[in-house]
Amino acid sequence: MKFLFDLGGVFFDWDPNYFFKNIFDTEEEREYFLTEICSDEWNVKQDAGRTIQEAEEELIPKFPNYTEEIKMYYKNHRNMIKGTFNESIEVLSYLKQNKFECYVLSNWSAETFHGPEQNMVSDYPFLKNFDGLLISGEDKLIKPDNAIYQLAINRFNLTPKETVFIDDKLENIKAAQNLNFKTIHLVDPKNIELEINKFLI
Repeated sequence: MKFLFDLGGVFFDWDPNYFFKNIFDTEEEREYFLTEICSDEWNVKQDAGRTIQEAEEELIPKFPNYTEEIKMYYKNHRNMIKGTFNESIEVLSYLKQNKFECYVLSNWSAETFHGPEQNMVSDYPFLKNFDGLLISGEDKLIKPDNAIYQLAINRFNLTPKETVFIDDKLENIKAAQNLNFKTIHLVDPKNIELEINKFLI
């Protein structure tokens, strides 16, 4: 059995609200900013390979009154990580100690993962324990599109029916199931050991 992990919501507690709650005076304005300006839909385009410069150049002319806040978004990406889920890191360590191959398939902007100013592998050394990392922004593909799963299959030499895919988003789980991956829809990282053990019996 091999294991293919998402990162956000599985290993990292990431949420833009963690940073922007200290920027805006009211919850209403913060919600407006994160749903209508720097929205999930906007952020996903960077996860799919668009540069941060292009992303900012799209938004700033539309919302000039929020120029500074828009520029804060990616400059403070690390400040949106509240912490890591130790249960997941411990499971990864256990799997590697027992010679299981473990890989990453994550939607993440290339510049905030392996960028010159923000390098996740340097900041979080446990990422070096993985046998391979597929970061969506670097390959300009994104979950739940089939193409990124196929790339992971080919790059990591995976057989889906012999690989467990772990993700916190149901749409990504369904896409993996359509390709015959075994799956764990991880709603609460505290349960990861229990869920993983079901495949180790």
